[in-house]
Amino acid sequence: MRSAPVIVALALLGGLAGTAALAAPKEPPACAAITFRPVPSGLSDGEQNAGLYKSRFGRIEVMATVKNGEPVDYYVDVNGKPPSKVDGTLPGSIGGCAKAKRLGPVSTPPEHCLGDKLAVLIDHTTDQRYVVLYAHRSGEWHFCSAGGA
Repeated sequence: MRSAPVIVALALLGGLAGTAALAAPKEPPACAAITFRPVPSGLSDGEQNAGLYKSRFGRIEVMATVKNGEPVDYYVDVNGKPPSKVDGTLPGSIGGCAKAKRLGPVSTPPEHCLGDKLAVLIDHTTDQRYVVLYAHRSGEWHFCSAGGA
């Protein structure tokens, strides 16, 4: 019967250690992809919201430029503003992240970003966080734009 208090004490210590581990602050994922639907036809001209993703780490909006009721371009806003332009080349970690998420390689962006689905890739494997927009068309994911968030 003397072992019962020892078992109870060990269980309490184990529970406290587990609670401390759960209370540790969580970091954003190093590589993530979020898919969005395109805007429907017939919307009024101007800037239209195609999708919103909100978490404790920030807010990502995919926006569409609409003319004559049809989308002509898509872009990303992070926390209410466009991502900063990237000086030079993008880090290789973005290519690895894109491959892991089954998205296309980073290449020369098209003049207009259009597709039947959209995806935002977030790469946070380096000190800088990058946001990359992809459009799905003709059965493949195509790189559209990239910026620092």
